Amino acid sequence: MPRPALLPRLPLLPLLLGLAACLPAAAQQARLPDIGSSAGGVLSPAKQAEYGAMTLAQLRNAGYVLDDPLLSGWLDDVGQRLAAASDRPQQRFTFFLLRDRQINAFATLGGYVGVNAGLVLAAQREDEVAGVLAHEIAHVTQQHVLRAVEKAQRDSIPILLATLGAIVAAQQAGGPSGANASAAAMMGGLGLLQQRQIDYTRANEAEADRVGIRTLAAAGFDPEAMADFFQTLQGVVRMNQGDERTAVPGYLQTHPLTLDRISEARERADRLQRQAPLQISAVSTNPLLPAGLVVQAQAPRGRGDTGDFAWARERLRVLSANTPAQAIREYQALQARAPLDDAQRYGLAVARMQAGQYEAALPELRALLARHPDNLWLAIGLGTAESHTGHAADADRRFEALLARMPTHRALALSYAQLLAERNQPAAGARAVAVLRPLLATSAGDVLFQQAYARANEVAGDPVRAGEAWAEAAYLSGRPEQALMQLNNLKKRPDLDFYARSRIDARIAAITPEVLDLRRQGVRDPDAANP
Repeated sequence: MPRPALLPRLPLLPLLLGLAACLPAAAQQARLPDIGSSAGGVLSPAKQAEYGAMTLAQLRNAGYVLDDPLLSGWLDDVGQRLAAASDRPQQRFTFFLLRDRQINAFATLGGYVGVNAGLVLAAQREDEVAGVLAHEIAHVTQQHVLRAVEKAQRDSIPILLATLGAIVAAQQAGGPSGANASAAAMMGGLGLLQQRQIDYTRANEAEADRVGIRTLAAAGFDPEAMADFFQTLQGVVRMNQGDERTAVPGYLQTHPLTLDRISEARERADRLQRQAPLQISAVSTNPLLPAGLVVQAQAPRGRGDTGDFAWARERLRVLSANTPAQAIREYQALQARAPLDDAQRYGLAVARMQAGQYEAALPELRALLARHPDNLWLAIGLGTAESHTGHAADADRRFEALLARMPTHRALALSYAQLLAERNQPAAGARAVAVLRPLLATSAGDVLFQQAYARANEVAGDPVRAGEAWAEAAYLSGRPEQALMQLNNLKKRPDLDFYARSRIDARIAAITPEVLDLRRQGVRDPDAANP
């Protein structure tokens, strides 16, 4: 994995809790959360969200997270639809992709759910990805993750401390082997934790399957999809027999799979499909209705998938490859076996653009958009290729027409703003700022937005707004000390007005306690000077 050497800089407590919470197992019996459970007293909801966000920032800092507006938008669409149909629709969820091509997914504190690129690439349809997400959502709503933290506080923190110590020792040793030793130490510690908790997983896995399948059906996805993906994983195991290193996907190491589990998943799905109409029961959260009132509603049957899975999978194939050249070779290998379908042709065009071969991608994208005129993935891809091949006016007309219909579409706005900022002209920068402004109120925690907004303001000639956004992007990328340094330097500018100074002071006050806590733990960012 890239850049594992950054891990020792990360906060100790969030790292421990984040690693522990990534383990979906807990030493508890299968039951719904009850009033007498101690899990709710481990961490407040606000603290859970805080540590979940810090875990994501740490993963991003280490280079694990795959940030792409189209892919993250697709995953979030699927995940939020499932979350709204879950047992706790009021729970906030954040879904993100990891570059790793190992088949895996996990849920951590605060409703943060990570999905490896390999899992999406292994799936045959969107419903299978939804089945995995529904399972991970159930781990959160049934408080399995929180109970895992409760158990980790008793049993696992000594192992995690030893793991962190091994990582730090490997880093201090220096040399080219330091990064590999760090990664090996972390993986070894996680493996030991997983082995210690494997005996406790079956009850929680059964509950997550049961609740997840119900959520899957309630959201309008195929309830058979969870069992279908289990069978896909079995096929992966059979294909890898004889290769001990890849014989068991990571997902099965933390989510043990048996024939009984597959058959039970199919039986539950069959029962749900036989119910006509399917009734979903939930306790009302409306404060105007009596407490404890159980309401029933028909599930939105037949809603189907988003229609974007094939395009998302091929874009993910490209962006998770080690290099664009490797992605191009993958498509050449696929083409040698059978003609590429339209989604695969799109993937090959994206790979060529990633390699800087915009002229080669342009005609392919034009032909594909003619076949799929309403496809936003293709339209954004074609606009990008046009902008890099001397057809900037055509690209602008295309993006402006799309924005007139969808002014708050995140992937569209970010893609266009990036192209405008690349021209390095004040007028283009000002237009990029205007394109991003409708997203400003809802993008405080969006690292891609902060980076795009910073660059746009920089080009437009507003160094104060640019500095604030660059600092926020650093913070969201797991570099709070660097963010604090940037804000303190920004505060020294003589041209700050009252409002800008107030914003900067407020952000410094919010970040400073976190940085001081890191320093007390002996964790420093070597790239940040003393503020």
